[in-house]
Amino acid sequence: MTDIRRTILWVIFGFSLVMLWDQWQVYNGRQATFFPSGKPAATAKAPAPAASAPAADGVPATTATVTAAAPGAVPTTGTATTPAAAPRERITVSTDVLRVVFDTEGGTIVHTEFPKLAGDKPGINYVLLDQGPDRVYVAQSGLIGGDFPTHKTVMTALPGERTLKDGANELAIRFESPVQGGVKLVKTYTFHRGAYDVAVRHEVVNTGSAPVTPQLYMQLVRDGNKLPGESSFYSTFTGPAVYTESHKFQKVEFTDIEKNKAEIEKNATSGYIAMVQHYFASAWLMADGIARELFVRKVDNNLYSVGMISPLPAIAPGQVQARDARFFAGPQEEKMLERVYPGLDLVKDYGMFAILAKPLYWLLDKLHGFLGNWGWSIVGLVLIIKIAFYWLQAKGYQSMAKMKAINPKVMALRERLKDNPQQMQQEMMRIYREEKVNPLGGCLPIMVQIPVFIALYWVLLSSVEMRGAPWVGWIHDLSQKDPYFILPVVMTLTTLLQTALNPVPPDPMQAKMMWFMPLIFSVMFFFFPAGLVLYWITNNLLSIAQQWLINVRMGVPPEFNLPKLR
Repeated sequence: MTDIRRTILWVIFGFSLVMLWDQWQVYNGRQATFFPSGKPAATAKAPAPAASAPAADGVPATTATVTAAAPGAVPTTGTATTPAAAPRERITVSTDVLRVVFDTEGGTIVHTEFPKLAGDKPGINYVLLDQGPDRVYVAQSGLIGGDFPTHKTVMTALPGERTLKDGANELAIRFESPVQGGVKLVKTYTFHRGAYDVAVRHEVVNTGSAPVTPQLYMQLVRDGNKLPGESSFYSTFTGPAVYTESHKFQKVEFTDIEKNKAEIEKNATSGYIAMVQHYFASAWLMADGIARELFVRKVDNNLYSVGMISPLPAIAPGQVQARDARFFAGPQEEKMLERVYPGLDLVKDYGMFAILAKPLYWLLDKLHGFLGNWGWSIVGLVLIIKIAFYWLQAKGYQSMAKMKAINPKVMALRERLKDNPQQMQQEMMRIYREEKVNPLGGCLPIMVQIPVFIALYWVLLSSVEMRGAPWVGWIHDLSQKDPYFILPVVMTLTTLLQTALNPVPPDPMQAKMMWFMPLIFSVMFFFFPAGLVLYWITNNLLSIAQQWLINVRMGVPPEFNLPKLR
């Protein structure tokens, strides 16, 4: 009987390598080898005004008969008379945490940056939404259901302050559209000090002689390009997301939109729509109890939108109907997201083990409040987890120590009965029974802990607090790789030391794989964020200490099972 515990672990390692290879292929613009998920995205481009989609193209079924264009496409005006347009311009509004650029065409948000958060280059603020030759990521809103003002209507920005003054707590900017189809649309964005969410009021004024029933749409439009500097060795989600009370958080891949396979809840009276990427997100938020129709669609080549459409009550001539919403653009700081809107914290992607990750983040945050350093907080969190799993881990190490103690007998048996595999298996089972050793005893406790450590991996990978967070000495940013590769080297050495303390598998090929696989695994960590490598080093050192103590306590002499060169 071979060492089953090792076999299971090698299967896990092998599957990890397969997944990493697939991610490498996709990152380099090729289709995944083992689990293909679609064609690579094309180069981004802005929608071409001369090639607008038909009026109802891509609009949810209930709005297919409207005469205006679908959200995300250039509107068509039909036979209506287009009012004289105001001069188009860009206007910048600044607060202590936000710098937002508006385009008066539609009062659209075309640029957001965060003065308190560093960008990818020194001295540059982090930019989330942006519009340019190589980038399209904007927030739009307007009216459909008639020849009404849309995000393509040039609006007028009313005079007012553009920078939040010292001592002031809020700042508002107001856009008014010309009358179109007997309707005027007024948008008011109200910024608040210290807030990444902006109050947005849409006021619909009926200037005509007959009642109107427009529908308000709000959408986020983004290209499908990868983030600059995205790692080849680990993957995070980038794309649209929808949240409703009944279906909770629903992520949508750009490739699913491309293939018309996106599945979301279409109608709801709660929730939000968002565009998510590593560390940051944007979202349109509306109060619960208001009917909304949710959609995701392809706008143009490599250009996608996610949005909501909300019907307004009939508006009599001379009357005004207002609809309040909020626009959010900012970092995925979990506590702040929870305050902004219920369920908005789910834009922080914890993967499949979110139920474990959230309490781990809570504990990590509490440790940071006490220690004041995210690096030492990671060390402290791993220590607490190791203490919590001490007795379970001890069972595994005790089994490994017993395996190590009887290993000489097993090796001698294999050599003596190598020509009789059936008898060899029977004799090995006899030895295990006599010595009261379970070959899987060391594996099962480890398997139980794997979900916890995967959840902790996602906590460290997803937490924006790691951006720019120093640890000690040369580590100035736990979200970036170690610039001198010191931590990955230490991690490799501790991994090899841990391997040397384990019993040698009876199978020679498996014994070689014991050393080969950890080396491959360690190489990948040379390009991982320093915070993740620190977590792994801490776990390795504590595991080595625990394994060494258990070996000594059980009378197994400390020795290193080094690989044989021949």
